[in-house]
Amino acid sequence: MQIEGTVALVTGANRGIGRAFARALLEHGAAKVYAGSRDPGAVKDEGLTPMRLDVTDPAQVAAAAEIAGDARIVINNAGVAADTGLLDGSFDGARHEMEVNYLGTWAVSRAFAPVLARNGGGALVNMLSVASWMAMPGAPGYAASKSAQWSLTNALRLALTEQGTLVVGVHSGYVDTDLSAWTTAPKIAPEDVAEQTMRALLDDREEVLADEVTRSVRAALSAPLEGRRPTPIG
Repeated sequence: MQIEGTVALVTGANRGIGRAFARALLEHGAAKVYAGSRDPGAVKDEGLTPMRLDVTDPAQVAAAAEIAGDARIVINNAGVAADTGLLDGSFDGARHEMEVNYLGTWAVSRAFAPVLARNGGGALVNMLSVASWMAMPGAPGYAASKSAQWSLTNALRLALTEQGTLVVGVHSGYVDTDLSAWTTAPKIAPEDVAEQTMRALLDDREEVLADEVTRSVRAALSAPLEGRRPTPIG
């Protein structure tokens, strides 16, 4: 699809991958980029249109769909990671991960599906993770939320085909943002993830595998069950 001259919305656009997505859209000629953030004052980049958007707040999601009724590209990037233990501790962090990563993506996608339909189909992009496909004993809630988000992405792809909406799932390992500041494992730059996603949009591709660890884990999904014990990243 075409990016130049198009209107887009990015959730969680004030920093990290979301900010890189928003800047990449402008660099590729987008006419307007709504930068969704719980705190619109945190959106500092010139050329972006700040928008108050907490993806867990139904009223704010509905208002965003009204304000950005001209959007043809919607990027679900907002996400969180908590430290819920697998075998002990509170489930509060895991519940929050599901609320933001899974249900938040679902809410925004549901609100904007008719917007995209009215505007000719456009594209819906979900920022996923290699964790969509990996057992992660150290981050079980996050991995489960990303697996659920991947399943949702596949369902949206099937459901929105008839209205001509391209649904893109973006997977990567660690990205060099605040979310992964705790680890010294190899990381990909957020700008790299964003640019690969722009290329996928331009080429009408439905999946982005942003780094080698992601490509390796994706390829291993067809392995026999007894061989599917991928080494956790990090």
